[in-house]
Amino acid sequence: MMEYKGYVMGPIDLDPADGVLTATVAGLRDLIYVEGGSAIELQQAFRTSIDDYLAFCAERGEQPDRPFRGNISLRTPPELHRKAAMRAAEEGVSLSEWISRLIAEAA
Repeated sequence: MMEYKGYVMGPIDLDPADGVLTATVAGLRDLIYVEGGSAIELQQAFRTSIDDYLAFCAERGEQPDRPFRGNISLRTPPELHRKAAMRAAEEGVSLSEWISRLIAEAA
């Protein structure tokens, strides 16, 4: 996984006919497409594209799209929600803190 300034490159594809590596930046509404003839070129294109995107947004006075804001909307059965909230309370933490800890342990 390649990451730069909080942005993550999505899956890399190879066009065997042209020998070109391509990818997009994962998790954005905006499309950032990168390509290169080698892994090093693709990495540089990724960094340059992120820098260009951030500069473009700044010039327009717009907030750039961020791939991960730290907010997760989670749907779960009410009984599971209740059990999780009770476990978090037993441990003296918020439900968000409890879930975050479990995600960190699993990751």
